[in-house]
Amino acid sequence: MQAITKGSLKMDGNGIIQVPQPTPKPGDLLIEIAASGVNRLDLHRLNTGANDLILGVEVAGIVLENHSTDPRFIPGTRVYGIVQTGGYAQQVCLPADQALIMPASMNYVEAAAIAENYLTGYQALIWLANLQEGETVLIHAGSSGVGLAAIQLAKSLKHAKVIATASARKHTACYAAGADLVIDYQTTDFAAAVLAFDTHGADVILDFIGAAYFHQNLQCAAIDGRYILISTLSGSQVEQFDLRQIADKRLSLIGTLLSPRSDAYKAQLVQAFTADTTLLFADGHLKPVIDSTFDFANTKAALEYMAANQNIGKIVLTH
Repeated sequence: MQAITKGSLKMDGNGIIQVPQPTPKPGDLLIEIAASGVNRLDLHRLNTGANDLILGVEVAGIVLENHSTDPRFIPGTRVYGIVQTGGYAQQVCLPADQALIMPASMNYVEAAAIAENYLTGYQALIWLANLQEGETVLIHAGSSGVGLAAIQLAKSLKHAKVIATASARKHTACYAAGADLVIDYQTTDFAAAVLAFDTHGADVILDFIGAAYFHQNLQCAAIDGRYILISTLSGSQVEQFDLRQIADKRLSLIGTLLSPRSDAYKAQLVQAFTADTTLLFADGHLKPVIDSTFDFANTKAALEYMAANQNIGKIVLTH
């Protein structure tokens, strides 16, 4: 079958090579992939791991074979979900307990844009931060795929007051997703803007930026706030901060990465997410924001586009 690996992307041409088909294990679904989500983890893996690693962690497609005991997944069922590896290929094995069934109203591009972003946002907001009804949430990188998903989830599930940071040209997308305030981090002290919006501060902070935002995050966090660190795009080293800021505000500082979690954890997360969001996706209250689609043969260009931070929302590969 056709696939794209870390090593093949370094070759001349479009990076597509022939590899053996995947072998399903008990509990797996064999999926014919129709679309794949592009994620920053794919960029990270270009610099790590073995050359034969098939990239891609997010897929949507059709069940070819059901090797699980779940009778819902008959061949022909349209599904989507996250995988450990192998999403940039014609076929992949997806554990049945991590698979989500596509609503009839959803197409493959939309489905491929959901799992990684919305599960990451859901885990951070609901499982880790325990977001409560009407709290104030600060979401950095608000126009990213995860950022836009988190804005929608915070509004739809908990009617939160949502503040996002984004460059000026990306504000419209954040407001369209439901943000109450969008701050241009390039021209504005976001901590001061948060406190001007809500003197209480942010009850929950979702941070993808890391070191460059750390001091300001502590400044605008609310008493008993929950600071969820998801990525460190600006770096991971923070110098000279006062630990009393954390103690005085009784802050919870929680770090997380979804991809390295166990299959059991992901299965539980998928089940909880499905229960809370299936109807919201079906009726359009939750809808992924698609920036662009690239043909599978143009995967190199899609990854370069993401690396240049050009996208507002999700980049999807079509097969």
